[in-house]
Amino acid sequence: MSDVRIYVALTSDCGSDATRMLKPLRGLPVGVKIGLELFVKEGPQVVAEIKDAGFPVFLDLKFHDIPHTVAGAVKSACLLEPDVINIHASGGRAMMEAAAAACTGKTKIIAVTVLTSMDKSDLMLLGSGFNPLEAVASLAGAARESGLHGVVCSPLEASTVREIAGEDFLIITPGVRPAGSAAGDQKRVMTPADAIRAGATSLVVGRPITCAADPARAAKAILQEIDEALGH
Repeated sequence: MSDVRIYVALTSDCGSDATRMLKPLRGLPVGVKIGLELFVKEGPQVVAEIKDAGFPVFLDLKFHDIPHTVAGAVKSACLLEPDVINIHASGGRAMMEAAAAACTGKTKIIAVTVLTSMDKSDLMLLGSGFNPLEAVASLAGAARESGLHGVVCSPLEASTVREIAGEDFLIITPGVRPAGSAAGDQKRVMTPADAIRAGATSLVVGRPITCAADPARAAKAILQEIDEALGH
């Protein structure tokens, strides 16, 4: 299981200032999520810079293509030595199996189930008769069977995934907002404590930390909430 309880989500707005923004968080048990925006803007070097600053990296590029292409992308991503990378579970079993086989080194590979910005009406547009919980459960089971190390899901589905996949399965949950925070573009949200109690391994938290007047204080408050939820 991961020792990282929070991955701080950085965006393209951080740019070359990413390491400066993270300086107050050094020494805390947090990692950094590098998403598509920041990676496209700054390139692979941003991974090295953040790792050199002492932070575990979740490289959140959500690969989704034919199996051969995704396998090649996973091999390339692993050369950067991130702690976690991800693909889309909706790419199918063959794609997930190819990605799992291509993952090398100490990097863990997980699958995105249903984006936290989506709800049942969005799934209907894709031709699915499932509600989000049913879709996540199905995709998480397939990810486990395909050899992946875990999934990304909303905290609302974390307990179901934990029941399906067992204790050694990573569950990383975005859609986490401390009490009183705005939901933003997330539709399926939960507080940090509730997400951990539901079975999440790690939480993705962006604006409540990066936009806080005191990012370190904000991160420490969430970590304390997590510790209390775990009974520490």
